[in-house]
Amino acid sequence: MPDIGSDAPDFTLPDTKREAVKLSAQRGKNVVLAFFPAAFTGVCEKELCTFRDSLAAFNDLDAAVYGICVDAPFSNAAFAEKNGLNFPILSDYAREAVRAYGIEHADFAGMAGYTAAKRSVFVVDKEGKLRFAWVADNPGQEPNYDDVQAAVKAL
Repeated sequence: MPDIGSDAPDFTLPDTKREAVKLSAQRGKNVVLAFFPAAFTGVCEKELCTFRDSLAAFNDLDAAVYGICVDAPFSNAAFAEKNGLNFPILSDYAREAVRAYGIEHADFAGMAGYTAAKRSVFVVDKEGKLRFAWVADNPGQEPNYDDVQAAVKAL
């Protein structure tokens, strides 16, 4: 995992419309990256819906929220539509961002060879520096949403 204060690992990932989103292109805005293991799972739905419901607070703090999952853009699009998600969901199907952030969950759900993202949240400041990191010990654990908002507020 990259160190707090270091440059956030850059990535270019497709959104649900398969349009490229580059992290470094978000400079000038604070960014919350919410990695989640799998669309259409209970804890992931709860987490992403919590971010959906607090998006106005993040917008007020000049922060963009991105959900990131290893599922294909098509699955992520259906997941976003089903849950009325109002922020982009990016597909890390090649696991590039997952590796860059050091959050690989190998053999996810007992499936040998299947790597998902560990549930984790990173806050990147307007200069592209990593300012907050939280990585779950297990996929059923949710982040402390107040801590995430406080990290953005402190920027």
